[in-house]
Amino acid sequence: MFNRDILKNLSSWKEKNDRKPLILRGARQVGKTTAINLFSEQFDQYLYLNLEIKAERDIFEQNHSIEELLQAIFFYKNQQNPKGAVLVFIDEIQNCASAVSYLRYFYESFPDLYVIAAGSLLETLIDTHISFPVGRVEYLVMKPLNFKEFLSALSETTSLDILNKTVPVPDFAHDKLMKLFKTYAIIGGMPEVVQNYSVHKDIIALNSIFDSLIVSYLDDVEKYARNRTMANVIRHAVSNAFYEAGNRIKFQGFGNSNYKSREMSEALKVLEKAMLIYLLYPSSSVSAPLQPNTKKSPRLQVLDTGMLNYFGGFQKDLFGANGIDSVYQGKIAEHIVGQELIAAETSPLFKLQFWNREKKQSNAEVDFLIQYENLLIPIEVKSAATGRLRSLHQFIDRAPHKYAVRIYSGKLEINRISTLTGNDCTLLNIPFYLTGSITTYIEWMISNDKVTQLGSRGF
Repeated sequence: MFNRDILKNLSSWKEKNDRKPLILRGARQVGKTTAINLFSEQFDQYLYLNLEIKAERDIFEQNHSIEELLQAIFFYKNQQNPKGAVLVFIDEIQNCASAVSYLRYFYESFPDLYVIAAGSLLETLIDTHISFPVGRVEYLVMKPLNFKEFLSALSETTSLDILNKTVPVPDFAHDKLMKLFKTYAIIGGMPEVVQNYSVHKDIIALNSIFDSLIVSYLDDVEKYARNRTMANVIRHAVSNAFYEAGNRIKFQGFGNSNYKSREMSEALKVLEKAMLIYLLYPSSSVSAPLQPNTKKSPRLQVLDTGMLNYFGGFQKDLFGANGIDSVYQGKIAEHIVGQELIAAETSPLFKLQFWNREKKQSNAEVDFLIQYENLLIPIEVKSAATGRLRSLHQFIDRAPHKYAVRIYSGKLEINRISTLTGNDCTLLNIPFYLTGSITTYIEWMISNDKVTQLGSRGF
């Protein structure tokens, strides 16, 4: 087992005075149960319940009062009455509507008890009468490992320290960090994959794990489809998502099928709720708030870039490439950047977006658009010269600020450039391995820019 960043969020939750039962969301196999088992070491007592097991599910289906339920849990687990800090972890809670209902009573009757529930949500989607008690629970989302967690798993402590403690990162670290990030971009961040690689350092040996992951997701289809027809549509969506990742998609005929737009839209949105995919919608905003246009075609992002590389057949190309941005028209580089940006957010409400402007003879698209304080910051994933970032230039020409980011294989630097129409732009160029620290470096860019402006005015 290796450390995960989410343990910091869990520790913060533990210290809150107004703590509510916590719902830990995330796709299957991203490490939810392992993370809670590690977190449990901070408690005097730990009671783990897996509601895929009938006997443990039955505890919640006896119409007990909340007091009797807690006694029953302790009795079943051969534990004495509560003493000290007690963590109750209810895993796969989507299998039992009664267990979900009890969460509000834990909150109201036992506020000193630490209660966490987890589930992939795959099964809940068929059982629409299951709903979490409004205002009585809080949420946290878990994703595959980000790059820093990957470094931790590989015991690359010096590289991790320099990313965490040194801003700006020194040039001498660049080559090693780029090499490590390339490995991360190839294998991705699924915990079992990273665990195996950390021991054996054999990428080819990981392919059987990738196979088992996709088989497990396909096996789950029957659980969350409301009928056989829907199961077939969802199975098709799962099987083809990795081949369409990185593309803007249309629901009609997705994956060279004959499925109608409504059928495929529903199937893909089921997978999005299950966190197996993300649908990134465009925004035409240049100032806050950041608003998606869900009437436009979304871009498809899958759970993990390592899985995309395996099923798309890109591993060999990435092995031989000088940089990850030269493979699959740059879509692998764009995808792993998207994965890092998504991993940086633990809120279930976060939606990654990109910028799009559609005008006759003047279309423009910027790879990602994020909000930093009250600014919308455009992000391009490109190896091109700064003068060729035409879409980014169009964004700056319309925005009320002059800040932009390019993510690429080169070293960290700040350029002050002019757009094609002559507007000034401060361009932050960051290497791929700093994507997970992007807000830190945007802050650094803006602070640096203000100092430069003061200096140029003679202050």
